[in-house]
Formats: sequence, C-alpha cells, structure tokens
Amino acid sequence: MREHYSSEHGFSLVETIIAVSVLSVGLLGGAAVLTQGMQRLSSSPGDVLTTQKAAEAIESVFSGRDSHKLTWAQIRNVNGVANDGGVFLDAPRSLQLAGADGLVNTADDGAIETVVLPGRDRMLGTGDDTTVTLSGYQRQITIRDIPNENGNLRSVTVSVTYQSGSTKRTYTLTTYISNYS
Repeated sequence: MREHYSSEHGFSLVETIIAVSVLSVGLLGGAAVLTQGMQRLSSSPGDVLTTQKAAEAIESVFSGRDSHKLTWAQIRNVNGVANDGGVFLDAPRSLQLAGADGLVNTADDGAIETVVLPGRDRMLGTGDDTTVTLSGYQRQITIRDIPNENGNLRSVTVSVTYQSGSTKRTYTLTTYISNYS
C-alpha cells in the first residue's frame, strides 16, 4: 500500500508580513492622496477669488487705456524700472476698492474689499450669508515695456497671493497691451 501525504501548504510568516506591508504602503498612499485632495478642495474658493481679482486688475489697465482716462505714458508702474512715472503702484498691495479713478492698485484706492459668501444653506441672498474681508489677499501689478517694440507694447503681469492653511498660494496672469486701442 502506498502512503498518501498531503501537499497542502499555508502562508509562511514572512509572506504574510510582506503582504501586510505592501497593503499598508498602498493604504498610506491612498490616505495621502485623499488628504491632498481635501486641501485642494478647501482652497478652491480662494483660487476662484484670486483668478477673478487678477482678471479685474487686467481689465482695469485696459479700461484706463480704452476710456482715455490714462495716457500711454501713465500706463506704467509709479517707480518701475527707473522711476517710470505711471499710476499703478509698485509692490504687493492689499485688495482694495478702486478709488475715484475706477482703477485698482492706484494711489486713490479705498477700503479693503469684502465678499459675501453663502452660509450653511449654500445659497446667496439668504439670512445666513457671511461677509468676509479680503485682508489676507495681496495683488501686484507689474507693467514693463517689451524690448524692440519702440515703447508701443508692454507686458502686464498681475500676481494675487493668499494664505491657504500652511501654504501660500499665488496666481499669476500675464497679458500684453499696446499703445493702439
């Protein structure tokens, strides 16, 4: 008679430890992705606001040219490269309401801007809306002549910066403006 031996094998302790380690690394990676996604989601309202405030500043520069409130020589920074003599203030500034000239980042700007956000019901225009002062935001407009364009073309770069948790976020928008409207 032949003896029959069972050839069933289980997992060894080493194989189990390796499998649990691989699974743990995968779960920790997933948790990190989820955490990063939640941080991005929480900064989303700030990101939308920065894009709008940067576009508003670009429109302000074009409005000054198109309405003839400003001459071409005034569409520069105050100091700029070498005391440019324009009307747009140098260095980052708080987001302030446009002054009497209707242009942002100029000397006559007013109080720090506010924005109304929806409350718990997620609907604007209801009693639980909140007004937030935009004191944590800064905007900088930089206007520079483009070389070899005889002073008829300038770059306009607007950077809006704000703090989102422990991260400082910056949105930069660049366009060009010509002497010809």
